[in-house]
Amino acid sequence: MPPKSPVPQEVSAELQRVVRRWQQLPLDRALSCMPRARLLLDDLAAPARQVPDLGPAVLMDQLTVLVYDACAADAEAGGDLASRLGDLRRELG
Repeated sequence: MPPKSPVPQEVSAELQRVVRRWQQLPLDRALSCMPRARLLLDDLAAPARQVPDLGPAVLMDQLTVLVYDACAADAEAGGDLASRLGDLRRELG
């Protein structure tokens, strides 16, 4: 039996919605939304770490890893994180 994910269901669902929406964006829209998405990435990364800018094709993979890491490090992060992911999804249009 695989181990249980540290990511709460509501966070996982919202992350999937953000990723789906990002994949639907035209490239010019994704590029214009990158600064907002990078704010969330930078907030989720440890203060001493910088998340490299690898472009829009990799951004959602980076976000997925950081969401997992944040939930694994702090089980209480889920509620705020689901809300922040929802805000990002709405900003993507």
